[in-house]
Amino acid sequence: MNMDRRNFIKSGALVAGGLLISFTIPGANKMAAMGEVATSAGLPFSPNAFLKIGTDNSITVLLSHVEMGQGIWTTLPMLLAEELDVDLNQIIVKHGGADEAFNHPVYGIQITGGSTTTWSEFDRYRNAGATARILLTQVAAKRTGVAIENCKTENGTVTAGGKKFTYGELAADAALLPVPEKVTLRSKDNWKYIGKSVKRLDAGVKTNGKAIFGMDIQFPGLLTAVVAHSPVFGGKVKSFNATEAKAIKGVRQVVQIPTGVAVIADNYYAAQQGKRALRVTWVNGSAVGISTTKQTAAYKKLAASNGLTVQKQGNASDGLSKSTKVLKAEYVFPYLAHAPMEPLNCTVKIENGKCEIWTGTQLPGVEQAAAAKILGFAPENITINVPFLGGGFGRRATPTADFVSEAVHIAKASGKPVKMVWSREDDIKGGYFRPFVVHNVTAGLDIKGRPVAWNHNIASQSIMKGAANVLGELKDSIDDTTVEGVKGSPYFTSIPDHFIGLHNTEEAIPVLWFRSVGHTHTAYVMETMMDEVAHNAGRDPVEYRRGFFKEHPRHLAALNLVAEKGNWKKALPTGHFKGVAVAEAFGSYVATIAEVSILNGQVKVHKIDCAIDCGLAVNPEGVKAQVESGIIFGLTMALYGEITIEDGKLQQNNFYDYKIARIHETPEINVYIVESDGKMGGVGECAVPPTAPAIANAIFAATGKRIYNLPLMNHKL
Repeated sequence: MNMDRRNFIKSGALVAGGLLISFTIPGANKMAAMGEVATSAGLPFSPNAFLKIGTDNSITVLLSHVEMGQGIWTTLPMLLAEELDVDLNQIIVKHGGADEAFNHPVYGIQITGGSTTTWSEFDRYRNAGATARILLTQVAAKRTGVAIENCKTENGTVTAGGKKFTYGELAADAALLPVPEKVTLRSKDNWKYIGKSVKRLDAGVKTNGKAIFGMDIQFPGLLTAVVAHSPVFGGKVKSFNATEAKAIKGVRQVVQIPTGVAVIADNYYAAQQGKRALRVTWVNGSAVGISTTKQTAAYKKLAASNGLTVQKQGNASDGLSKSTKVLKAEYVFPYLAHAPMEPLNCTVKIENGKCEIWTGTQLPGVEQAAAAKILGFAPENITINVPFLGGGFGRRATPTADFVSEAVHIAKASGKPVKMVWSREDDIKGGYFRPFVVHNVTAGLDIKGRPVAWNHNIASQSIMKGAANVLGELKDSIDDTTVEGVKGSPYFTSIPDHFIGLHNTEEAIPVLWFRSVGHTHTAYVMETMMDEVAHNAGRDPVEYRRGFFKEHPRHLAALNLVAEKGNWKKALPTGHFKGVAVAEAFGSYVATIAEVSILNGQVKVHKIDCAIDCGLAVNPEGVKAQVESGIIFGLTMALYGEITIEDGKLQQNNFYDYKIARIHETPEINVYIVESDGKMGGVGECAVPPTAPAIANAIFAATGKRIYNLPLMNHKL
């Protein structure tokens, strides 16, 4: 795949019968500079997404990222359509499979995550569209003898000298032309799609039932498999008796695999009945003895001392000793399950020395490598088909390829094509949670109530350590996903003496990135703590924050817009109260105001106003939809999110005891987009972090009570 663009396009013409454009952009460093991770610098040049214009006028884009509800199925084609000058609805969109050619331009691996897709591909997709348009125009100019500057493209056609050609008529000849060294992109004033609200291209098939998700895969001979897992993480099968399971009508086979015992049947119902009839004796795993109570005590003890240095200025201890007033707080955050609407599943077919896999994954290349290792096949003999993902939130980006590996083991052991399906209970209990975290904060205030000293320690299991096989080893043992949102916080700019420390813990409970990752807890701590500081200073929470954001204009712009649109100063109905929070996450800046009331000791969230500065909003309606989604996700996390453990066993099972915010609990949501020329940020995750602290700050306004431990359902207000 390390072919130069010109030869790639020429060979593509011979193979594909049209114009095939590889998406490349000179200089990986240019892309790396846009993000914190720059592992791709110096990698060899390779195409990693493709645009094909067929002689039949078809226009197909093969995406290097996957659609899991975040809207890139529409946003990326918008960039192409803008420069290619075609009707957006004419573009056929497909997922790419597993291939190094699809590697992320910043992370250097094939991944969809970190809210990076749109900004990381903004230049590349536009350049691909512009390149194709110029090549097609050159062919039309040559055929008619008209100067290229006198040719005009419009809606998939080129007009030259009174003659009009469709792109399909020009495609084959365009594929043989040398690729221009540089293309001129259209100015913002001439944009037809970018910055305009566009309906989602996948909306139709997702509402009429035609969209294909992993759970929808079906073909003749395909059987369904379910797995009995150890009730304790790390447990192994000592022995099992499958006699009763095999007696269930429809059960075809029972096989042992590394992670448990799989029951294979004609359908899901029969497989589940067979699983219930299994008699398995387990050897307990390393998680035996772990309990939420013990864990809380141990983490609190750790966080009470200084950990590894994450950020330091001055002397926090001296600053605290000189402070007029000292505030102390201890925050506890539980494990959280991702709980996507579509539970984990994977279909595997092994035949004639090759393996074909269908699964919703954010890491196709990792899944391919894992399957190849299990089967002893060359990676090129493993085909990964990626359907739509019914929610991901990070759970389908597992560096260990856990659920795909499990399905491959079942297919290998049984010799049958199988669709492995996790039940909702499997999904909740199956691991790879948002980590359990404790923060210990001490803030020192001067006589005017301003923070002059801050000591902040975090105890948490490292996500990135568990992902070392994919993203490399931690630098200085600091997991930035744990401390993001505290490290580099604008509040510390004006605090002369501060220290941030980190304690990395080791647990048998597997953890993973979760929608907005470390910001799920760090934003809560920073924003509720700053609210407490503002209260002690006798200051309005919005006005107080404005003082810290004088040198942080994007934070300030989001705060000012939401304060204006959310009528921060306006009197509220009796019994209603407001709280505010501001957070930067994934390059975007979000300010949130929550309006609540308290009824029978529980919070009712009536309205949430949210302002976002994400730089250029490529599809404003898409931005609003993702912000709304993030708010509801954050609402669930605030109200109910909690996984508890007793003697190594998870206590939650399904949505009846791992609750999700329901329709009647969803507040009125208003989203406002800041007009911004700032660097583009991500949108899929950034509205989650400020939601919970805005609600908690509103609760304080209502009750005078500070909430240091989530979820809110555990507190009588």
